[in-house]
Amino acid sequence: MDANTFTLVVLVVSALAGFLGALTGLGGGVVVVPVLTLALGVDLKYAIGASLVSVIATSSGAAAAYVREGFSNIRIGMFLEIATTIGAVFGAFLTGHVSTHVLAIVFGAVLIQSAWQTVFKASLENAPHVESDKLGRRLRMGGSFPQEGRQREYGARNVPAGFGLMFGAGALSGLLGIGSGAVKVIAMDQAMKIPFKVSTTTSNFMIGVTAAASAGIYLSRGYIDPRVAMPVMLGVLGGALLGTKVLVHARVKTLRIVFALVILALAIEMIVNGITGKI
Repeated sequence: MDANTFTLVVLVVSALAGFLGALTGLGGGVVVVPVLTLALGVDLKYAIGASLVSVIATSSGAAAAYVREGFSNIRIGMFLEIATTIGAVFGAFLTGHVSTHVLAIVFGAVLIQSAWQTVFKASLENAPHVESDKLGRRLRMGGSFPQEGRQREYGARNVPAGFGLMFGAGALSGLLGIGSGAVKVIAMDQAMKIPFKVSTTTSNFMIGVTAAASAGIYLSRGYIDPRVAMPVMLGVLGGALLGTKVLVHARVKTLRIVFALVILALAIEMIVNGITGKI
């Protein structure tokens, strides 16, 4: 296809990915990267570079709104960002030493985990709120968020475990070009016992910084092509903004199931193509 048609197709696909990503909380990168690679023939590392740029844009837009509304915990986000940034640089460094076949298989495995997280995310929303443990109190990681017209207090526990998981999330982000929001949410919600809404919004605040850390390495290696990155960024950003508005009225449970089925199919295809050497 010619350049104009390619740009239009990428823009539309990215907008759909951003829309679905906003509704499920996983971001658009888990759809953009495999679609660019499998359907449009874009080299995997260039697709990852474009996805990182889109993650920075969408995180910057949504994070400001969540901070203003009082959901994101900036103190927790900045502390855990130390681990994710180091992990992101490490992951981006590995891309120069790992073949695209291996990347495709790893990405497929992450997609399967994301599909599971999408379907069973609702069960995390009912986790009880706990008091901070000794280290959580020392680092003053507790806070409050608006719920049903009042401020609800919460604490943070198991900080070392959450910090370690954040390093892994950052490495996945740098290696695969995704926000790795699912891993971040699991680390905060399940390991650190932070309320789900705070975990998701703080994760959204963090993923842009994580992506920026690894995007610099991709840029220095020439893996960010403006002809791909620009329509991906604009499409994902537009789709994500629309998704946040539709989220209030949509039946999210149904959309999550549809989204999970789509990325599960993409995961299988990515793994098969990685094993057979087609990517």
